[in-house]
Amino acid sequence: MDYKIAVIGDRESVLGFQALGLEVYPASREEARRVFLGLLEKKERYAVIYITEELAEGLAAEIDELKDELIPAVIPVPSKSGRTGFGMSALTKAVERAVGANIFESEG
Repeated sequence: MDYKIAVIGDRESVLGFQALGLEVYPASREEARRVFLGLLEKKERYAVIYITEELAEGLAAEIDELKDELIPAVIPVPSKSGRTGFGMSALTKAVERAVGANIFESEG
């Protein structure tokens, strides 16, 4: 089975990914849930779903339900507006689950 990579976010943030051959799904905050759940239901499976941090924050519960699944990997990325910190927070939680400690905290 050939897996696909999708990118969900505001139009300005995702269109550049289309040039790389990724499937882009421009979506507003209101549309993001429908688009995200639609990707999960499609017969052709997505190995990776990139989603802008702003939209990922609104889908935190749905994304958290997938944390133990091998695919799809849901990866929050900054948008054209910059970082919100949601992606780093999600990465920190995943690492803590995997190794039992927050390796990102600096020792003071």
